[in-house]
Amino acid sequence: MSTAPAAATPRFAPDHLVVAARTLEEGAVWCEATLGVVPAPGGKHPMMGTHNRLLAVGSARFPGMYLEIIAIDPEAAPPARARWYDLDAAELQQAIAVSPRLVHWVARTSDIEAGIAVLRAEGHDAGAAVAAERMTPRGLLRWRISLRDDGRRLGDGAVPLVIEWGDAHPCDALADSGVSVERIAIAGVSESLAASLGVSTAAADSTSLTVSFATPRGRVELFAP
Repeated sequence: MSTAPAAATPRFAPDHLVVAARTLEEGAVWCEATLGVVPAPGGKHPMMGTHNRLLAVGSARFPGMYLEIIAIDPEAAPPARARWYDLDAAELQQAIAVSPRLVHWVARTSDIEAGIAVLRAEGHDAGAAVAAERMTPRGLLRWRISLRDDGRRLGDGAVPLVIEWGDAHPCDALADSGVSVERIAIAGVSESLAASLGVSTAAADSTSLTVSFATPRGRVELFAP
């Protein structure tokens, strides 16, 4: 009697970090003051009513990573669903009115359905895979991303969204910034999940997400929430 082989665990890699800002202008000022670099132009997300600016932050340990500064687009129509990253939440809006802040991160995989299943097996309901896109000077960027109907961040930002890119990636068009990620640590998750996501675990009483950078201003740490 033969049995089907067990499904392989999908490979994850940290893809990008998410900094929420009240406006993109405030986000760019924060980025230069905090990391020493002005972020590059990004684009608009019509499905979510948001727009962004980007900064390459990849390193030997975390290749192909970028930092996304995201804000609600005042020129966009209200979306038909809750915005990602808790951007509609009153508590987060109050926080970013004081200053932009690190709120979440995203892990990439070549099999998003399997990636969502891994999170679900660990007790984290990441929602469903949703197709998204935005226009860039190089053409259309397409991807699939895990989204909950309520837009809520899991584990206060420790548990990532999962993304599966199409033929192109944002880092393909980003110049080296001189900023690189040295360490990512998440709290409140199992060691096995953190290892599969390619990051470290932090103490249970730590902030949910901690990221260390090498920057032109020296070593910088950001925390969420």
